[in-house]
Amino acid sequence: MSRRILLSGNLRNPEFDSESRREGVENLRKFASVDYYTGELTEDDGPGVVGVIASSSLIHDGFYEAATDLRIISRWGVGYEKVNLEAAARHGVMLTIAPEHMVTVAEYTIAQWMATLKRVYTLNQLSHSGDFSLIRTYEAAETTLGLYGFGRIGQAVAQRAKPLLGERGRLLVYDVRPDVAELAVRFGAESVGDPIDLFRECDTVSLHVSGADTIVTRDLLNAMQPHASLINPSRGTLVDDVAVNRAIVEERLWYYVVDDPVDGPRAIHKGHPRVICTNHNAGMTDASAVRLDHRTFGQITDALEGREPPHVINPDVLDHPRVRSFLGRS
Repeated sequence: MSRRILLSGNLRNPEFDSESRREGVENLRKFASVDYYTGELTEDDGPGVVGVIASSSLIHDGFYEAATDLRIISRWGVGYEKVNLEAAARHGVMLTIAPEHMVTVAEYTIAQWMATLKRVYTLNQLSHSGDFSLIRTYEAAETTLGLYGFGRIGQAVAQRAKPLLGERGRLLVYDVRPDVAELAVRFGAESVGDPIDLFRECDTVSLHVSGADTIVTRDLLNAMQPHASLINPSRGTLVDDVAVNRAIVEERLWYYVVDDPVDGPRAIHKGHPRVICTNHNAGMTDASAVRLDHRTFGQITDALEGREPPHVINPDVLDHPRVRSFLGRS
């Protein structure tokens, strides 16, 4: 069986074609044949595979069982809910992520913050419908911005938001990390002890949380001010879609911005002028795509050349006999 490297079909998107991507793929062909895949990975895809640059689709147990030569799954991005950590651990497969999009998502957040304060989406709709009236909008320096989650991306947002807030605007942050109060001071922010304080006090709340569990429920949404907006550049599942749709219909908040398409549980929002959906595009620019390519191609190369790649998310697997063997640690 010939050795194969599987690449997510996302890497064939002509919108992000680049010379560096083409060169990266050619370099991978020095190790194995390169094939592209779409959809979920099953046992039928496994034979001969030594490395995968993965999409966000599910990887089944059967794939790991069939891919007996597999060394690494390199996630083209940071979400790893579908890579199947348990199966990877059992079979001695390293899992990596590519955290190369912090600046990109931070800029997206700032752009949406400004667009919601300035009521850009509503004004556009009014104008196209023939209504040329003026409506109330807001200046950042007169408002309070709340960040739910204060990791790398939340901090990148704070760094960019603080000059726009000026001396009169406020920046509030909530996080469960023990050093959040110290970090907040470093960024000129105030930490709060309960997320409801963000939703009650802020004119805009932005979510920067890993994982997929729902954290924004009707109780938090009911605490918002009617003119306030909620921005979700993280995971759509963080917010109860039924509750946020109802809250907007009931005029409990103005906009909900979510970086997810209008399908699945978010189909309820279809056609609503104050629910803004952006198709998982918050982390995607020309520059971030190049960085993602460079990182994931490098991780595959490291694993196949017997080196530990950066950003391994299952470090315990480094003690697996298979991994110790191909890393030369046995």
